[in-house]
Amino acid sequence: MEESTLKKNRQRGLLIALLIVICALAALAVIGFLTLKPEPDTVQGQADATEIRVSGKLPGRVVTLYVEEGQHVHKGDTLVHIHSSIMDAKMEQAAAMENAAAATNRKVDAGTRPQIVAGAYDLYRQATAAREITQKTWQRMENLYAKGVVSAQKRDEAKAAYDAALAGENAAKSQWQLAKSGAQSEDKAAARAMVNVARGGVREAGAMLEDSYLLAPCDGVITVIYPHESELIMSGAPIMTLQKDDTYAVFNVREDLLRELPRGATVRVRIPALDKDVDMKVYYVKDMGSYANWQATKATGSYDARTFEIKAKPSKPVPGLIPGMSVIYLSTVKK
Repeated sequence: MEESTLKKNRQRGLLIALLIVICALAALAVIGFLTLKPEPDTVQGQADATEIRVSGKLPGRVVTLYVEEGQHVHKGDTLVHIHSSIMDAKMEQAAAMENAAAATNRKVDAGTRPQIVAGAYDLYRQATAAREITQKTWQRMENLYAKGVVSAQKRDEAKAAYDAALAGENAAKSQWQLAKSGAQSEDKAAARAMVNVARGGVREAGAMLEDSYLLAPCDGVITVIYPHESELIMSGAPIMTLQKDDTYAVFNVREDLLRELPRGATVRVRIPALDKDVDMKVYYVKDMGSYANWQATKATGSYDARTFEIKAKPSKPVPGLIPGMSVIYLSTVKK
């Protein structure tokens, strides 16, 4: 009897202990639910920078690369030398055409040679002398015909000779004046136009040869060099990539977080790689499109959220910040 009672007391004690443990766990769960709050979503982005593809118009062979990958350059530094024997030949050809057109233009502007003008003037004087002689002969014949000394035929022959001499004088005068005046205005305009065309060819070849030496368009770091020395490149082909010194942070956030990150806001971010907090100013907010939507996990009580790309620039230079580093949003600085 005593053994049965002891066994029942032992079972009752275990049951009470189990109930106490269950109640304690339930109390802890209720306390945790009431006191613990979910941590806010972590908005993580990364540092980035503008990249420029350095290329030129001149097709040719890479003669010398003056920089290497990872090197920091300043605006105006020489990056590469490209040589094109074809463009050199075209430049010589264009220069020769310009010289030929200029010589033709000078010849047209100078007019007819002095010797030709002098010869035409001498012919004009001879025609004038012949006209004066035939004129005097005709006048004498006219007077003699009036006195009945010569026949009408003689008078008519003298008049015909005078008319022919007068026409010859007018023709010689016209030839002299044409030689003296030189080329026509249309010929001069055509010669000047040919000079302009030739100069345009020289400028075109010169514009191409300007890219035989490519310069850095801004300060930055050379990240990639595509061709090697002695390789051929085509016109417009990228030769190297220059990363500008304008490092900024990029975040992709849901639209329900935009109220904390409006354009123009100053935000506090952490850069783990540098172990420091810095201030940045939001300057760019753009919808990333429907392909980047956040899909709702519940059929009701939620909605699909769009994703926005946000860019922020450091308020002051951050030494050591390079593209690719993680940037974590902490808070928005209240004004």
